[in-house]
Amino acid sequence: MQQCMEYSTESIDMDALSIDSPSSTSSMTPEVKLSTSSGSEAITWPSSRLGSYSSKPHAPSKDACWTAVRQFEAEVGQLRINDLRFIRRVGSGDIGSVYLVEIKGAEGCVFAAKVMDKEELASRWSCLLTEFCPGGDLHILRQRQPDRRFNEAAVRFYASEVVVAFEYLHMMGIIYRDLKPENVLIRSDGHIMLTDFDLCLKCDNSTPIALVKDQGIQTRNSLVVCSVKQTPLSRILPNCKVPNIYCLRPGYMRRKRRLRPGHRGSMDIVAEPIDTRSMSFVGTHEYLSPEIVSGEGHGNAVDWWTLGIFIFEMFYGVTPFRGVDNEFTLANIVARAVEFPKEPAMPSSMKDLINQLLTKDPMERMGSTTGATAIKHHPFFDGVNWALLRCTTPPSIPKPAMHQDMEAAKEDNLKNNVEYY
Repeated sequence: MQQCMEYSTESIDMDALSIDSPSSTSSMTPEVKLSTSSGSEAITWPSSRLGSYSSKPHAPSKDACWTAVRQFEAEVGQLRINDLRFIRRVGSGDIGSVYLVEIKGAEGCVFAAKVMDKEELASRWSCLLTEFCPGGDLHILRQRQPDRRFNEAAVRFYASEVVVAFEYLHMMGIIYRDLKPENVLIRSDGHIMLTDFDLCLKCDNSTPIALVKDQGIQTRNSLVVCSVKQTPLSRILPNCKVPNIYCLRPGYMRRKRRLRPGHRGSMDIVAEPIDTRSMSFVGTHEYLSPEIVSGEGHGNAVDWWTLGIFIFEMFYGVTPFRGVDNEFTLANIVARAVEFPKEPAMPSSMKDLINQLLTKDPMERMGSTTGATAIKHHPFFDGVNWALLRCTTPPSIPKPAMHQDMEAAKEDNLKNNVEYY
């Protein structure tokens, strides 16, 4: 989604946003979607009930902006579209635009409102209200770096956050299928948030659960899987039930064997939708996996392929299979091996990880069977505290949204230097 730096000191005309109520002769029902979990889900409400939403289970308990929504609802009543002040447009896409909005009377409580153009939607239009990410996307941020690329530490940080995002989505039976820097947003605290879930593949509720033991071998899928009864995820997580795994039976830990020196002996739960298949041709050309290009059908392994492309682009500033046009790009994806530029020099651990993620055969690709568990144990991520990842200091922390408006002129100059594929 290309970023548009268009600013206005006055409220934007509601009619110009294509969010005016439909005529009385129309049978369409206007809808506003209010995000419920940092952009990953949305609950649809009629526009007259914008303030009636469910709680945000994954948001910080003292999120000031969402607290303002609840306070507005308690003191004034239901939040309506006219209660939002449109500040400026921050981006545009194929079927709509994204605006920075503020709740009237709640200064500083800003959100991102994605407004769909009525002309692009045959039967309805809608507006999605979600968390505003003042850092923009990783594509823009990369272009601001020296030589338009990230250093090793920054690549490791952003890649690790994408890994845990994929781990969560796959656990929920969702295959993302559209990873690229433009779809990775930088939140106000510098951590990332995935966006644009329109290409996701939603599986059924039978994602298998497995308990795996780390054997200290960082190859594609070489984690030892304990005896597991294939239990649907929906039967385990909601009620905190323990799967039928012999490693968790009473007395098992008392009979543990002596481990060799340096062996971590950690246990990990794996929930990967390995049985899901799709024949759709979806994604961004430079990030498409070989199985999508060839039309052989694809599954969860496509996300781990895109992670390899993502890491490559973050470090080198270009994607590995890009050709002179889309046809050549697709041919390169299927037939050409990964080639690493001599400069800048890539660490051997990063190169090994990319090679394992960009394996042409999805069955041999790292992560295809044990998901994020195998990837987390790769040497490239040594030193990453996965349990406290959200407490890690990000490489870049964006300035507050309102402060950015004061630097509109500088940003307007930058947009002319940003390259889009």
